[in-house]
Amino acid sequence: MRRALLLIFICILPLNLGFSADEVEIFAQRPEIYFRFQIQFHADISKITRIVSIDNIVDDTVYAYANRSEFEQFKTLNIRYEILPPPSLITRVKMSGSVGKSKNWDSYPTYPAYRNMMMQFAADYPALCRVDSIGESVQGRGIFCAVISNNVQSEAAEPEVLYTSTMHGDETTGYILMLRLIDHLLTNYGLDKQVTELVDNLEIWINPLANPDGTYFNGDSTVYGATRTNANGIDLNRNFPDPEEGEHPDGNAWQPETIAMMGLAEHQNFILSANFHGGAELLNYPWDCWEGRHADDDWLIRLCRQYADTVHAHSPTGYLTDRNNGITNGYEWCKIHGGRQDYMTYYWHGREVTIEISEVKMPTAEEISLYWEYNRAALLYYLAAALSGMRGEIRTDRDLSGMQIRIVGHERDNSWAVPDRDFGDFYRLCLPGVYQLNVSTGAETVLFDQVIVTDAAATRINLVIGDPTPGDINGDGNIDIADILLIQNFIDGRSVPGSEQINAADWNDDGVLNQEDRDMLLRFVQYLYP
Repeated sequence: MRRALLLIFICILPLNLGFSADEVEIFAQRPEIYFRFQIQFHADISKITRIVSIDNIVDDTVYAYANRSEFEQFKTLNIRYEILPPPSLITRVKMSGSVGKSKNWDSYPTYPAYRNMMMQFAADYPALCRVDSIGESVQGRGIFCAVISNNVQSEAAEPEVLYTSTMHGDETTGYILMLRLIDHLLTNYGLDKQVTELVDNLEIWINPLANPDGTYFNGDSTVYGATRTNANGIDLNRNFPDPEEGEHPDGNAWQPETIAMMGLAEHQNFILSANFHGGAELLNYPWDCWEGRHADDDWLIRLCRQYADTVHAHSPTGYLTDRNNGITNGYEWCKIHGGRQDYMTYYWHGREVTIEISEVKMPTAEEISLYWEYNRAALLYYLAAALSGMRGEIRTDRDLSGMQIRIVGHERDNSWAVPDRDFGDFYRLCLPGVYQLNVSTGAETVLFDQVIVTDAAATRINLVIGDPTPGDINGDGNIDIADILLIQNFIDGRSVPGSEQINAADWNDDGVLNQEDRDMLLRFVQYLYP
């Protein structure tokens, strides 16, 4: 986002409303224009950010992008501006057309090489990785997610986390870092203790490239000349529903890439996520759209500070130090509407942070290897944060979609947690402390007193609400040790279950009665409340 160096000023324009010859030529070749201007008061940004896509603010200088219609509106403000060369045209980059060469990590993959690399991950590690296509771009390129878990071919009650990058197509550092992270998790499983624990205890989703049309604007063979916007000239990070401005804060229809991400968020239950950008070096935490702080502001600050401090321990002085030594509240930096960070945090009760990973938007791939070394440890620690706080499982015959898990006297702006609709597992990320927890079904409420949370593994709290048929194998209205003994008898062949008992004992609902069901039932009873 920042462009303090390497700027070639194409023109300095007087106060006029018509397009210059240079501007006409730019829009004939690209869907967007990149420029900068100065403001006298930070409050002026509130109006301007609704017109153009603010990229960065350095002191009193604003860097921005605009498509043709946005630029027309901006010019009516009579603000003097300077047209700048697109960041993606400053440096020539090395490309590789094969998976093997791309995995030397000294080049960018062509789009076919990227697609093939993703599929190769799943082919090489079928027990740990699958690749889902969550949608297509405007021009029909796939939007892929690698899903990594030790039980990746089946659903399980475990925290779901998401990394996604390059929704601004010309910000490519995160693109390569996410590919390398996928490779690192898969190749080090069973060898590295931290990696193994993460893969065993999380469902990790990684989307390296959220805006393939922008990144490959000049064709599948190069990222040179990439655009911030998608093929329709829309900034995807202004296109999501917004807590303050509603469904269409930018006045545009939801783009195919936006719809793909919205669909993914609806079908999964991501408790922690991050989206990677470039142009600055910091972590930006909620909210972006309004001044009020998130209910878990202290937790978010701690999360971001841990990431930045970990990076500082593995990088040269001066890296990831923008704003408050590498972290900032979004609104205090630059108010925006329609960002994915606020969308995921508000509408889906998650916790998402925007990570500005490199000041240079499109570094050479050789330089990206340095960013990998700087960020590798922090990327893993960030994922591990999903294993903290409070967690539990709800067994019920009630509708899980209406349930809320609230810290008493704490929640606001949709900060409460919700259970997974399939398994009833829930996760409430929070700082260490002693809490009252309220689990509400709408019709009834269960209150947990004196829930102690430490810096160690998440505190477990399981409960039964209503009919406990899932797990109540002997039909006595309870889930307890008697059910565990009975399922063990079924597994050992000492007794034969009836059809209703099979349904009650098949804890993970995979159609097979085995030791996994017994272990999951045992863990549930171990932490059952009261």
